[in-house]
Amino acid sequence: MARELLKGNEAMAEAAVRAGLEAYFGYPITPQTELLEYLSRRMPELGRAFVQAESEIAAINMVYGAACTGARVMTSSSGPGISLMMEGLSYIAGTEVPCVVIDVMRGGPGLGNIAPSQGDYHQITRGGGHGDYRVIALAPATVQEAIDLTVLAFDLAEKYRTIAVVLTDGSIGQMMEPAELPPMREIPRTRPDWAVTGAQGRPRRVLSSIYLNPYEEEKTNRRLLERWRQIQANEVRYREYYLDDAEIVVVGFGIAGRVALSAVRAARAEGIRVGLLRPITLSPFPYTAIEALCGRAQTFLVVEMNAGQMLDDVMLAVARRVPVVFYGRMGGVVPFPDEILEEIRRIARQPPRLEEDPREAWFQRMSLS
Repeated sequence: MARELLKGNEAMAEAAVRAGLEAYFGYPITPQTELLEYLSRRMPELGRAFVQAESEIAAINMVYGAACTGARVMTSSSGPGISLMMEGLSYIAGTEVPCVVIDVMRGGPGLGNIAPSQGDYHQITRGGGHGDYRVIALAPATVQEAIDLTVLAFDLAEKYRTIAVVLTDGSIGQMMEPAELPPMREIPRTRPDWAVTGAQGRPRRVLSSIYLNPYEEEKTNRRLLERWRQIQANEVRYREYYLDDAEIVVVGFGIAGRVALSAVRAARAEGIRVGLLRPITLSPFPYTAIEALCGRAQTFLVVEMNAGQMLDDVMLAVARRVPVVFYGRMGGVVPFPDEILEEIRRIARQPPRLEEDPREAWFQRMSLS
């Protein structure tokens, strides 16, 4: 299909429609409200369900109920709203039903502001709600990726009966870029054999997240863990740029990774051997890919729009074999390529010591600036 000039939020909404979205439940919050507004028109046009709930808590519980029928369902929100949804997400995970969540991150903590941020990383990649579970988290860096990963989120959620989150930020949600939408899929006429669709003519099915017997709860947790191990084995995704001879490896996701790529290209033009690894799946995280780079990389530079959340995962992968440097902007501030380029130059001039704590060193540099 031909490329069109599309706004990120509206592109993700239409991508969900074309992926077979049957029911959307949500509540307005900037910077994702255009997504909800778009679906408020588009879903009724197609005879599909759109409900603006009275709160984010109500929205996620509506998602829970609809997901139990085997329908393709979705909600979207931003930081404060996602926080309110956490109990419902835990119930959905415990019941093992699929759903898609789009999180267009904004500055925080608290109500914060409506500027782009990446402060929801820990909340999403560590499950967020109570209990032992993980969600699939996909991080686009362009409007086209936002479209593609929204479609993929539905497929992965159904394949593994899990929650799939498109974790993006206000920059992607609000920007306009040429992109190509996928073809429209037909709504399935049959439902999965676990779905509750009315028990007439068949034994009843029960979907629940409550297991009063601890051994039954443990069995459920083991099942969730085994499913997560399959996801880890099969669904890790990332992009590599200029890594063949890279002595400095930049790691950044989403819009921070996109900005970092511009800095990497500028540093390459100056003769600095630097490359970029951009995780697309933040959960499961590409630990093995980063670990493999430790054999030739001399330094890792982690770039994020937070105080160092993905940094923890990079440090786990590196396991103190190579120095790690951190550069972060907080509160909704998007870094400029020149800022990251200067960090790359600084590392090239004076390589860090292995014993340096990257977060503490960043904090000291920030305090002096």
